[in-house]
Amino acid sequence: MFWEKKLTQWVEDIRNRSALPLRLELWNGQQFNFSTGHPDVTIRVPHSSAISYLLTPSLASLGEAYVEGKIEIEGHAAAIIRIGSVLAGQMHGPAKTLSRLVRSIRHNKQNDAEAIHYHYDVSNAFYQSWLDENLVYSCAYFENGDEDLAVAQIKKIDHILTKIQLKPGNTLLDIGCGWGALVLRAAQQFGAKCIGITLSRNQYEFAKEQVEQAGLADRIEIRLQDYRDITGSFDRITSVGMFEHVGLLNLPHYFNKISTLLAEDGLAMNHGITSTDPNSGETAYGGGEFIDKYVFPHGELPHIGLVLKTMQEGGLEVLDIENLRRHYARTCSIWVDNFETRADQIKMLTDDRHYRIWRVYLAGCAHAFTHDWISLYQVVCTKAGRDASAFPWSRKYIYK
Repeated sequence: MFWEKKLTQWVEDIRNRSALPLRLELWNGQQFNFSTGHPDVTIRVPHSSAISYLLTPSLASLGEAYVEGKIEIEGHAAAIIRIGSVLAGQMHGPAKTLSRLVRSIRHNKQNDAEAIHYHYDVSNAFYQSWLDENLVYSCAYFENGDEDLAVAQIKKIDHILTKIQLKPGNTLLDIGCGWGALVLRAAQQFGAKCIGITLSRNQYEFAKEQVEQAGLADRIEIRLQDYRDITGSFDRITSVGMFEHVGLLNLPHYFNKISTLLAEDGLAMNHGITSTDPNSGETAYGGGEFIDKYVFPHGELPHIGLVLKTMQEGGLEVLDIENLRRHYARTCSIWVDNFETRADQIKMLTDDRHYRIWRVYLAGCAHAFTHDWISLYQVVCTKAGRDASAFPWSRKYIYK
């Protein structure tokens, strides 16, 4: 048969290039081993119609085949992504030499709200099964490199609040407040008066409950609100893991909104994922295509150069930049291990399709951060054109 000849040739091509700890099992009992050792990953193909996914592999095609049940894959999620990346690389070439797809997505309030609902409103119990106890769904900060996840997430929040010099009595706006961990910490430990906004109904209800249980309703307000509808003036503004949803074309308007809301002597921090492609292209090997289809609809990652440019266009001056790519690689790796360890529990909280989506998504993110396909930057800024001499002369204040 035609597919048998194509598949045999494909297997031989892979074997000749590298010895992968991979086994391929077909519906008719035929097996192909890609190395002599024990396989870390086994791909099972239940029907000949799925062969096409293998012959032209990408992270998008392999991910789709797995999510839609066209193939079965056995092995740790990290090993699955590692081998999938090798297969895609042998088909398409080294990731760093690829021209990444650059798309322009139309964003509006309705589309953005629907995208947030799709991603974040799976269920709080789902996220609780693999995040830390405070439900911090963003890059942790491993100050010494040996912290557990819960400690590293608290250190991340403190790192942010220290960078923006949050003081007792300051007003703080947290754009995309998640389940409320940052505003709770800001009020409890730094004495700030906070407003946290989110478009996720689940996050909104959970965060409000946490605020009430902590007895901080007089110092923290949680709103179900779009950032474009916020009014007022704030001493400090934080945005953590949110601007990835804004859209490349909207970045100047987004940063202008922050500038408008920021007090004359205020400080803001944007903490977000960036593309490592100079043209703000998608993740290599179809990873971005998979994420847009299954995980983060309408998400767009700007290169740090575009971030700095559009901040200036939006009326902000950058004061401090820090790359935390390695920290996010470790964060995602811990999430992956949690997800794998608690697989039985997670399968009871969601359907098999969503379980598969998140399993390969988290492992794919860990791999992408590890190999510099994507990055994470914290950027501290203030209103452009003001006298910033009151800002500390060195970064010592961050680490005191």
